[in-house]
Amino acid sequence: MTLGWAAHRGAVDDLAGQLQELPPGAPVRLAKRTSNLFRPRTETGRAGLDVSRLRGVIEVDPQARIAQVQGMCTYEDLVDATLAHGLMPHVVPQLKTITLGGAVTGLGIESSSFRNGMPHESVRDLDILTGSGEIVTASATNEHADLYRAFPNSYGTLGYSVRLAIELEAVTAYVHLRHIRAHSVDELVATLGRVLESREFDGESVDFVDGVVFTPTESYAVLGTFTATAPYLSDYTGQRIFYRSIQERTEDYLTIRDYLWRWDTDWFWCSRALKVQHPLVRRLVPRRYLRSDVYGRIIRFENRHGWYAALHQRGGALPQERVVQDIEVPIERTAEFVDWFLATVPIEPIWLCPIRIHDRQHGVRPWPLYPIEAGRDYVNIGFWSAVDIAPGAVDGDVNRAIEAKVSALDGHKSLYSDAYYDPETFRSLYGGEEYARVKKLYDPDGRLPDLYAKVVGRR
Repeated sequence: MTLGWAAHRGAVDDLAGQLQELPPGAPVRLAKRTSNLFRPRTETGRAGLDVSRLRGVIEVDPQARIAQVQGMCTYEDLVDATLAHGLMPHVVPQLKTITLGGAVTGLGIESSSFRNGMPHESVRDLDILTGSGEIVTASATNEHADLYRAFPNSYGTLGYSVRLAIELEAVTAYVHLRHIRAHSVDELVATLGRVLESREFDGESVDFVDGVVFTPTESYAVLGTFTATAPYLSDYTGQRIFYRSIQERTEDYLTIRDYLWRWDTDWFWCSRALKVQHPLVRRLVPRRYLRSDVYGRIIRFENRHGWYAALHQRGGALPQERVVQDIEVPIERTAEFVDWFLATVPIEPIWLCPIRIHDRQHGVRPWPLYPIEAGRDYVNIGFWSAVDIAPGAVDGDVNRAIEAKVSALDGHKSLYSDAYYDPETFRSLYGGEEYARVKKLYDPDGRLPDLYAKVVGRR
């Protein structure tokens, strides 16, 4: 169901009214009940702007393949609206409650990124509530093109998206999956590289590609192809677990909707920490609770209170460091990083997802706050768990080592989780002078936080 323009204009008018009630120079922030961030959030004690009326799809134009979407709309709702027309966003991040605005200002990656880049690359234009209290329309070609380019990876420090016009692509009813076994990381990366170049494998076209590394000698490229027919359909929204199926079968078929949310049911594989992958526990949990946002709320509660960690340590266990990160390194350095990681950090499985920047018309680094290069292929590597803090070590040592390794390999790290960079290094990696220039232009009074202060803070 779509909202229509009248409802959207009413929501924007409401937001404008709330802005007018703020004292001059008062900080601007949103009142949000949910988040997909995994770094500590500072409690300000101040009420935020109510954006509950900005959570929907305004309209879908199936002929132009354009969706007009409010900034707080979740991908779950967006996908439901577009699939009704046989369309999907160019890139659909893995978790249902990620918002479109969040994916654009905080980046997003999925298995169509090898051909479509990142979610912000399919944004035609967007309305942004800036730190100055204005709502401006930014596009690649208008007077606010600098804000349009700097907005991705700004994490709300340059403004908040109110409306976004995004491009869509046609889909079929089903996706055919092939799980290609590799016996080394080098072999897996070689397969990913072949698919990046040819967009096919063994004579069949490839529309989606990602990979899972279980051990140094067992990994898989997971290749998806649109198909109008399916001889059978698998269901991983209940008792069966998707990532385990990759090891158990060489091919599979899913509906397009189930494919897009294949990782959400078990939060990739992170639900195992909550014991819901145990067969007896899983039978007792209703399907409606097998969702990433449910697991996220549980984990954030534990992060705030630390009850389980305290109980764990009273039993003699070591304290743990959270290692929840996504990084990108050039594809030619991917095996080097993965081999180092497997030998250094006791976390498995890990996720690999190739990326090719879609925009090649605006310079080598078209997105200044996340300057991976157009014309150069990258692989996103995701790892999400915790490791013991050994005697003599301190919390953060492993994350700092990862940051150093990523930088040494000419890569970048996403900023949704813990970061430990010093200010100079951070600014050299994430926008530097261009960020400062755009920040001063659109938030002259500093009503929104500084990017470094927001994502790193005091360490």
